[in-house]
Amino acid sequence: MAADAVDALSDEHRELVRAALDAAFGSSRVDSIAFIGGGASGAFPFRVEVGRQRYLVRLEGRASPLRNPHQYESMRIASAAGIAPKLHHVDEANRVAIMDFVDERPLSTFPDGPTALSHAVGTILGRVQGTPTFPAFVEYPEIVARLWRWVCQTGLFAPGVLGPDTEHLARLRETYVWDTTTSVSSHNDLVPRNVLFDGQRLWLIDWESAYRNDPLVDVAIAPDSFAPAPDLEQVLLRAWFGQRADSSISDRLAKVRALTRLYYAGVFLSASAAASGALADHDISAPTVPVFRRAILNREITVGSPKAKHILGKMYLSSFMTDEIPSGLDAAV
Repeated sequence: MAADAVDALSDEHRELVRAALDAAFGSSRVDSIAFIGGGASGAFPFRVEVGRQRYLVRLEGRASPLRNPHQYESMRIASAAGIAPKLHHVDEANRVAIMDFVDERPLSTFPDGPTALSHAVGTILGRVQGTPTFPAFVEYPEIVARLWRWVCQTGLFAPGVLGPDTEHLARLRETYVWDTTTSVSSHNDLVPRNVLFDGQRLWLIDWESAYRNDPLVDVAIAPDSFAPAPDLEQVLLRAWFGQRADSSISDRLAKVRALTRLYYAGVFLSASAAASGALADHDISAPTVPVFRRAILNREITVGSPKAKHILGKMYLSSFMTDEIPSGLDAAV
């Protein structure tokens, strides 16, 4: 292993990376290795160079009790289908994978602009759903409910403040029929940080949440980031479905979208609670996206801070209750 890499890694990570590289490349010389920054999942990704080729070594963070045990099988299926980067080595026991490194370009540079990007996202979403079906995990409404129960128990908000949201979730679960027989392969976290553009095509990464799910979950998540306007959403839906979505799909989609927004509210608020502890916040109101962006630009809010996550959680929670599109939230983060 390259000398600069040894100094950069902890003892634990050094041995895991060394074993993974030996398994993938044998005695081939590793010319360099560099930590490239973790994402929201808490993973540790490294870029390595072997000869003239570059690869990504991805170490998963500490295992959670809610960890999806099927992520690597889902990743293998997606990689074999050419949706995820090519896999060279997977060690499920130690939660490490080696794959091709994608030279990322901004999604804003996607040829022909937002309409073409919306179409491309809908197309790759359809390709995911067309793969051999990922293994089953917990049904999505239950995942959302578990996360929400945790948020309600953290003391982040004062007693009673979250009552209307809990009641709305209960009504959704009563009125939406979750038919597991129609489940398909699903990424379940189709947000911009997990979609890479290499200048030619899109790749999906970070399969930690991937498992068999309702076909509308990815369809519900994607438009908030990739097709926030009604015309763009129709482009995405047509690329996925092959025709214009009818009223029955639209009605079901609205309910699933509410669940996905509550899920992301739970993700942000859980992070806020972990960093800040019990706040007993009495205020559930949320700023608009322009106001939030302006606060970031004015350095009133630091990107990635507990305060930012707390506010983003409120913004997604507001969207859960009102069905208003939280346009550009991922970009605002």
